Amino acid sequence: MNLQSVKTRFGIVGNSSGLERALATAVRVAPADITVLVRGESGTGKEALPKIIHHNSARKHGAYIAVNCGAIPEGTIDSELFGHEKGSFTGAHEARKGYFEEADGGTVFLDEVGELPLATQARLLRVLETGEYLRVGSSKVRKTDVRVVAATNLDFEQAMVNGKFREDLYYRLNQVPLMLPPLRDRGDDIHLLFRKFTGDFSERHHMPPIRLGPEAVELLKRYPWPGNVRQLKNIAEQISAIETERSVDADRLLDYLPELPRRDLVTIPKDEKNGAGPGLNEREILYKLLFEMKSDLHDLKSLVLKMIQEGRIDAGSSEDQSLVNRVFGEQEGTDLLRLPERAGGDAGWAPPTEQGNVDAGFSETTEVEESLSLLDSERELIQRALNKHGHRRKQAAAELGISERTLYRKIKEFGLK
Repeated sequence: MNLQSVKTRFGIVGNSSGLERALATAVRVAPADITVLVRGESGTGKEALPKIIHHNSARKHGAYIAVNCGAIPEGTIDSELFGHEKGSFTGAHEARKGYFEEADGGTVFLDEVGELPLATQARLLRVLETGEYLRVGSSKVRKTDVRVVAATNLDFEQAMVNGKFREDLYYRLNQVPLMLPPLRDRGDDIHLLFRKFTGDFSERHHMPPIRLGPEAVELLKRYPWPGNVRQLKNIAEQISAIETERSVDADRLLDYLPELPRRDLVTIPKDEKNGAGPGLNEREILYKLLFEMKSDLHDLKSLVLKMIQEGRIDAGSSEDQSLVNRVFGEQEGTDLLRLPERAGGDAGWAPPTEQGNVDAGFSETTEVEESLSLLDSERELIQRALNKHGHRRKQAAAELGISERTLYRKIKEFGLK
């Protein structure tokens, strides 16, 4: 079976190399009766690969059972997987087969396999190695012939170090590893998937399909999609249900994309005994925030310095001089604006490095004072870039050295037009 027919049969959309590599490997290993472990971030569509493997194997006429290991309580997971005998625990009014018994001759898909308790992991390892298991409350050894395909977004290496996952089970599951790429790495697939989801919604509800403008398509591709395909589908259906105007531009699309945090917030780990952070006090947290503010100031100074060196800021303009002086300080800003003539006239003079510009005479007090004026400087810089490029945001973002996504957010934040 070729990849295109596989995509058509299982409703898979996309042509990215990572996706096609995973599909090709799944089809290739399907006839071999070995265990497969599907890895990938949450929401990438890992549940499709076990179906492809099952339906392209010699077990395709047998049962296919998908089990969400993370959704079954720890106290009942053994009973669900391996069955139980009557009276083995409270509520066990009759004997019951487990999934491994029901799927004998077929395939069991263990989704979120990293959530299994350690005791259940030992039972699963025995099934994988010998095909033998015990029902809960029974001493009779039973046999089953199943193929196991597992999936997880767990960091196994860290889980094994922490004693949360058995190393021997990991190697037994990982006979053939398959990795599904995150949506942000799938390029043009993002727009194809968006069109599929909005088209399916429109067909179900008898509505005109959504169309995206060129800038909206670019924004869709540049967004990092932390929730992957699942998040994209939700947003596509939101837009389809809410928008009365079926042509959506970048500004309107931006309203549906959740704002991502610029940096991780400072958190204090709680000590179980006294509720205090074991290694951080208030002064250390303030220092951490100051260092982060300093990093932002470094970035802004580097950007302005680069514009001066490239001649994009006019030393003779009072508007430019005011902007540079506000970012660097009066004396340092004036010196920097004379950079071109000094470069040509001062023997042995070299452009100041970022470290030299930022750190010379930089105290915690001046750092805070300068940081307070960053918003005004940033707003002015963005407005100037927009004016220069006739409010073409793509070119303005390129000149500023930031992404269009960040520029869109800043325009809305500062109320620029």
